Amino acid sequence: MKHIPADMSLWQGRTDPEDGERGLRLHQHIQALSDGSSHAGTVLFGFACDEGVARNKGRQGAALAPDAIRQALANLAWHQCPPLFDGGTIACDDGDLVLAQQSLSAQIANVLPHHNVLTLGGGHETAWASFQGLSSYISRHLSENSQRAPKIGIINFDAHFDLRTPQGLSQEGSSGTPFAQIAQFCQQRDWPFHYACLGVSRTSNTQALFDKAEQLNCWVEEDTQMHTDALPALKTKLTQFIQGCDYLYLTLDMDVFPAASAPGVSAPAAYGVPVHVIEPLLQQIFTDAHQQAIRIPVCDITEVNPNYDRDQQTSRLAARMAWSMLHASPTRIDNQGE
Repeated sequence: MKHIPADMSLWQGRTDPEDGERGLRLHQHIQALSDGSSHAGTVLFGFACDEGVARNKGRQGAALAPDAIRQALANLAWHQCPPLFDGGTIACDDGDLVLAQQSLSAQIANVLPHHNVLTLGGGHETAWASFQGLSSYISRHLSENSQRAPKIGIINFDAHFDLRTPQGLSQEGSSGTPFAQIAQFCQQRDWPFHYACLGVSRTSNTQALFDKAEQLNCWVEEDTQMHTDALPALKTKLTQFIQGCDYLYLTLDMDVFPAASAPGVSAPAAYGVPVHVIEPLLQQIFTDAHQQAIRIPVCDITEVNPNYDRDQQTSRLAARMAWSMLHASPTRIDNQGE
């Protein structure tokens, strides 16, 4: 495991000096994270990791994704994006997934008092690191006199539940286990496990996994239920899911999209959920959070696999989703620091 400092040479693109500030692109706006990064904004972290996908018997290549997504993001138009910082990349290059997740978790927890986080995975084992970082931050800020456990709304756009029980090769976790690990964590601390998995493929998840989701009282929407006509009802359900939450954690697994839109993933979807359904729901999440004064401290985008991409199609789509998240709502930071 190693922490690679931000490589700002990746952030290159077109410049239009004749247009002044209104012609800026993200590569002209982003800065390397430093101790002097005082303005509240969003920190991008990379998690260059294939280990979880390998343990889950998937096709490898997701470790290349963080830099591929950065390069796709670089040339996108700025449009008054809040301050944006590159915090570098945690690379799992020695097979020690637990240590890499702990390192990413610590990085996330350290910046959350002043910034929000968008992590670019890596396989979906990224989620366990993201949640640990968020929970560590929240635990530091829980009042000693608080009698109520924090309610974290977990919203996962994904073709898979990722609720597999860690065992065998994945005893210490894999890309298929993060939400089972989170559920166990919550149970041990008597925290509510409030999980929505949107875009699930019935053909790619066994009945045992559907049973487990039901036992855990998860909100599940199958891919076949997520279409344009269903958007009003889905938005209403999102609003209901978000109500009463203290924080939200948003994670987007790129294999939720149809293979025609996202061919470069570890497990391409034969059916999938279209972009024109996912993007309005992302906007709805940020709108609801803003209206209800709920912070979304951590988001991540996972499972891009450049080895199987076509003309950077999947990296570009991931960058579009990242751009949408960055612009969806003004940065909100808790009124408390360390």
